[in-house]
Amino acid sequence: MLFNNLKIAWRTLIKNKFFSLLNIIGLATGLACFLLIALYVIDELSYDRYHEKADRIYRVNSDILFGGNSMALAVSSDMMGQTLKKDYPEVEQFTRIYASNGSRLIKKGSDYLEEMLVCHVDSTFFEVFSFQPVAGDLKNALDEPNTVVISETAAKKYFNNLDVVGKTLDVNDNGGTLYKITAVIKDMPKQSHFRYDFLFSMDNLQYGFGDHLSHNFATYLLLRPGVTAKSLEAKFPDYMNRHIFPILQQVMQVKNLDDMKKSGNSLTYSLMPIKDIHLHSGRRAELSINSDIQYVYIFMAVAIFILLIACINFMNLSTARSANRAKEVGIRKVLGTTYQTLIRQFLTESTLLSFFSLVIAIAIAVFALPLFNSIAGKQISASQFFQPLFVVVLISIPFVIGLLAGIYPAFYLSSFKPITVLKGKLSGGSKKSNLRSVLVILQFSMAILLIVGTIVVYRQLGYIQQKKLGFVKDQVVVIHNTQVLGEGTKAFKNELLSIPGVKMVTDGGYLPVDNSSRNDNTFSKEAVMDMKNGFNMQVWNIDENYIPVLGMELKQGRNFSREFQSDSMALLINETTAQMLGYEDPIGKKIYKSNSNVGSELLAFTIIGVVKNFHFESLKQQIGPLCMRLGRADYTIAMKVDAARIPTMVKEIEKKFDAQAAGFPFQYSFLDASFNEMYKAEEKAGKLAFSFAVLAILIACLGLFGLAAFMAEQRTKEIGVRKVLGASVNQIMVLLSKDFLKLVAISACLAFPISWLVMNKWLQDFAFRIDIGWWVFIVAGLMAALIALFTVGFQALRAALNNPTQSLRSE
Repeated sequence: MLFNNLKIAWRTLIKNKFFSLLNIIGLATGLACFLLIALYVIDELSYDRYHEKADRIYRVNSDILFGGNSMALAVSSDMMGQTLKKDYPEVEQFTRIYASNGSRLIKKGSDYLEEMLVCHVDSTFFEVFSFQPVAGDLKNALDEPNTVVISETAAKKYFNNLDVVGKTLDVNDNGGTLYKITAVIKDMPKQSHFRYDFLFSMDNLQYGFGDHLSHNFATYLLLRPGVTAKSLEAKFPDYMNRHIFPILQQVMQVKNLDDMKKSGNSLTYSLMPIKDIHLHSGRRAELSINSDIQYVYIFMAVAIFILLIACINFMNLSTARSANRAKEVGIRKVLGTTYQTLIRQFLTESTLLSFFSLVIAIAIAVFALPLFNSIAGKQISASQFFQPLFVVVLISIPFVIGLLAGIYPAFYLSSFKPITVLKGKLSGGSKKSNLRSVLVILQFSMAILLIVGTIVVYRQLGYIQQKKLGFVKDQVVVIHNTQVLGEGTKAFKNELLSIPGVKMVTDGGYLPVDNSSRNDNTFSKEAVMDMKNGFNMQVWNIDENYIPVLGMELKQGRNFSREFQSDSMALLINETTAQMLGYEDPIGKKIYKSNSNVGSELLAFTIIGVVKNFHFESLKQQIGPLCMRLGRADYTIAMKVDAARIPTMVKEIEKKFDAQAAGFPFQYSFLDASFNEMYKAEEKAGKLAFSFAVLAILIACLGLFGLAAFMAEQRTKEIGVRKVLGASVNQIMVLLSKDFLKLVAISACLAFPISWLVMNKWLQDFAFRIDIGWWVFIVAGLMAALIALFTVGFQALRAALNNPTQSLRSE
């Protein structure tokens, strides 16, 4: 029976080559998109799940609200992890990662190479996290100072083999340090919210340990089996009363937690499961740029939309051709074929078509995978299509899709009454179907939703690029690792000014991009700091050339000058700080900064200027309070340059750098490129949304093309009669097109409110965002109408140009 059904199904597909091809192409394209998005979603959801104890690993998050400035941090104090382990039995182990000191220069042969994937970790690191050892013992690998664990990639890069335990690495760290390699691990999985090639001992970190109020360490807790995060979080107020408030009492005269809350300030800690970090955390001081669960939901919806559009095509074309198969059904029923047998036959046909589509879809997906990876920023390999679980999914797809796409046509076709169809009374009913109209409306509603989404994403990205940032990011070149120049840095900066094309040079340690240095300090308006007059703000060390190099504007006062010795205790503040202080004219006013977080001594700083607000973080955040002080930050140098001279100028800069720092790598970047890096996730989302919107429209057009072709075929004689009676080509085209355009108009009415809600929610992530104007929906609707008109119009024109004598010959 099955073989007979397959044989009939094959003959049916061959007999209707045109419509079978449309169905297969549409389904294959939809399935290819579905498979690629499925791999993307699986990859996004798999982050940090490879750790053996992942269900018990949590990161400590800090939320600080002080002086009207709020900070959501992915870090806590250096003391918190060890204190929680000591005081609370719920904590089995803790470990910390410190990655705020940037890149490292590591010697290979006679030259130094810059390594970005470096950090300091505790000796307990491998008790919490699970990484595969290649050589050495991870248990005690970082117990001593001057030790390091490296990855396979690092071992091969520096020694060309993995047998490196006991060898040393020469690191340009505090004048030069030899680190003993104690173990080699496999490269950290790509599905990790942090990835490092060099794990240095925490004992080598030059840091003022012991400060409960300084938040700079990513702290991870391993809870004991059976302990919940909520049960430990309930004890955080006790931790604060015992360890935080005694310090606050000294510095700010705060009595207790209630006193702090009454002043409108707060300091709270929470635990985040490690498996949630990649998709649910967008805090400051993340170890790497995370993704967003919204994009997973959006692309899952897109995958379902595209698959539904492809299935709708199948249902539409199958039911549309019902008249052509009505007599076949009638004759088979007369000859004794049962209702159930016919259903099995039609479901076999849809399953066979789905199987062919799946084979083509896999080929398309494998072929498109490199392009997809480059757009999505992934490294998904074709081998993942053949993982055991995914193979099961692939095998089930033809049956599931065959059932979903074929169930209605099967019941519809098998329900024909033999007497009715053999009398030829069904043919007229196939010309118009309410179900087909509903399905076309669904198709184009989804397509319009994708069009609106794509337009909004690209407009927001364009807004980010064109918005006045308060500084000039173009034509600014940044030179890295200039700390290796030592005392020769000043001479190097003077030499740069002699190069044609270099207009001005400044210290670039602090730049208005997310990957730059960040440093928050506590200030007060009064000489005695308390909860009412205290506030937090970022402090940047700059020189007198910083403001003009970056094209910032002074609203009041003056810039720093080396001619004023008093400028060593002077500050420039931004407009946000000025508003927060409440001074009409802040010039000459003093603000005070704690000399240390463990004492009451305050240093007085004089405000000499107010800088117009500029965006120094992502446009997802409001512009916070910021001040600048005269100081050294020359481990990076920024230059204002003439863009036309950049190619020759860079070569000249490199020569001068090599002359003073032989053996050290010359690295440079452009400030605008670093700025764009902050919006990489949104850029990827925009490109993917555009790609899938185009494919969704293409699939919808294939179905519409098939329907238009069928309708033109069904109305051949009607068109012939109309032409004989004097109807023009334009009138025939309008006749065949207007019904489809009505459906597109209904689709637009349904899609517009849904797309507004979805995209408005997406825009809420940005503190600075576009408004979704009414014209966006008009453009999307017109695009959908033009696409439909073009698709249907081609068939309509073809039908209108046919010779009417041929269609009426049989009459």
